[in-house]
Amino acid sequence: MDKYCHFIYSPYEAIHCYLPLTTFSSLSLCSIVMHPHKDLLVSCGEDRVWKMVGLPKGNVLLTGLGHTDWLSNCCFHPSERCRYTLYGHTDSVNSIEFFPYSNTLLTGSADKSLSIWDARTGKCEQSLYGHMHSINDATFTPRGHMIASCDACGVTKLWDFRKLLPMVSIDVGPSPGNEVTFDSSDITRS
Repeated sequence: MDKYCHFIYSPYEAIHCYLPLTTFSSLSLCSIVMHPHKDLLVSCGEDRVWKMVGLPKGNVLLTGLGHTDWLSNCCFHPSERCRYTLYGHTDSVNSIEFFPYSNTLLTGSADKSLSIWDARTGKCEQSLYGHMHSINDATFTPRGHMIASCDACGVTKLWDFRKLLPMVSIDVGPSPGNEVTFDSSDITRS
């Protein structure tokens, strides 16, 4: 029996879409991200490939090849095209996110560091150190003044984005922190 992904992809009306999992990845699927304004999604997984898929039909529009290891996360940038391959982390990149309304990119890695990149040049502008274990996720606040990150041993850190310094560390281990997010009032949830 085929396995399917079910999407309700319109916030205004119930538009349902059932797509075979093989549309996204031939191996384990790691991430699916909806485009904020278009009927598109991007997926990535253990097959080292990202795919952009049109909805509701599920037709593959673009495929990204050439990665040497599995992809754990993906995101959209307003320009919607690949400009650079970023080099600098020494282990897998587990999280990637754009700073709101900018060309600043945040990555979190299994090398225990966060990096801040200029997406226009592909250069690493700053690296943040402080986690003792693999970083699984990192995000900006909606207003962009803080970063939250979480790691494989349950430590969540808040960083001052303007000063690029850690503000607080919360250990809720031993279970891993796999995702961290802020609500609209900039309160951290892990």
